Amino acid sequence: EGLAPAYLIADRGYDSDPLVAALAARGTCAVIPPRRKRLFPRAYDAVRYAQRHPIERLFSRLKQFRRVATRYDKLDAHFLAFIHLAATVLWLRDC
Repeated sequence: EGLAPAYLIADRGYDSDPLVAALAARGTCAVIPPRRKRLFPRAYDAVRYAQRHPIERLFSRLKQFRRVATRYDKLDAHFLAFIHLAATVLWLRDC
């Protein structure tokens, strides 16, 4: 139906062999750092993993808007419109 993402960037909590295998079966590359106590650490793209931090900061800033955090809107289109509005407000604050 939809397009499979090329990469899934997640934190150490999602480091499991079944998840990585399921992602590989869908054609998605898992960018998940291995847990510290893993016997055989799996390699991951640290440069791509570093892109996760700005995205998480964006979601954190969007959730400062109560309407986004609690999802008051019933329709997806209205929710997306407010996400656009909130992102515009954040962008204007940074200018």
